[in-house]
Amino acid sequence: MTRLKTYRAKRDFTRTPEPSGEGEKARKCRGLSFVVQEHAARRLHYDFRLELDGVLLSWAVPKGPSLDPGQKRLAVRTEDHPLEYGGFEGVIPQGEYGAGPVLLWDRGTWEPENDPHEGLRKGHLAFTLSGEKLRGRFHLVRTRGYPYGERESWLLIKGHDEVASPTARDIVADLPRSVLSGRTIEEVRVGKPFKARRSRSQRTTKNAPASPTKRVPKT
Repeated sequence: MTRLKTYRAKRDFTRTPEPSGEGEKARKCRGLSFVVQEHAARRLHYDFRLELDGVLLSWAVPKGPSLDPGQKRLAVRTEDHPLEYGGFEGVIPQGEYGAGPVLLWDRGTWEPENDPHEGLRKGHLAFTLSGEKLRGRFHLVRTRGYPYGERESWLLIKGHDEVASPTARDIVADLPRSVLSGRTIEEVRVGKPFKARRSRSQRTTKNAPASPTKRVPKT
């Protein structure tokens, strides 16, 4: 896929455990996926990714997302990533692009409010997230200029809804563990073994009470 040309050119897949996206099969998933990955590269940041047209659109958010609509978080547009990357957690080796541990901080689905292609073109994406940590309305708004070379500068902003909280503490500090493995970023760095965790939807399904048996009225 030509949209992954830049992604693949930056990586040596004989060395890095990151997925190449080659031969990627169509996913059976309801809705468009989103993930947020904590990435302790040269500088710690959070990679915010939205599925669209068979790839993950990606932004690097230095401070991570916020639940406070007053906090406009810088989000620098980066290269598209393969859908497989949405399940990646591990350590990118030294000498490789983005070397350092990557943790799957959140995952779920997203729903654009309007045509997302038009939103990308105009520089304003409005959408709803249904994740394990992030929920409700969010906005991505492109700013003027290109302060990071050819990379676009955007702002990630929480929308005003019942989930928004101007007085909330920093959600990335309050909820530091992986939704995949339950590990912290340092535990990923040192290679601590993990047992895969079930997603919110899987836990809800398993713990949901059984449907009552319908009684057939006597005639």
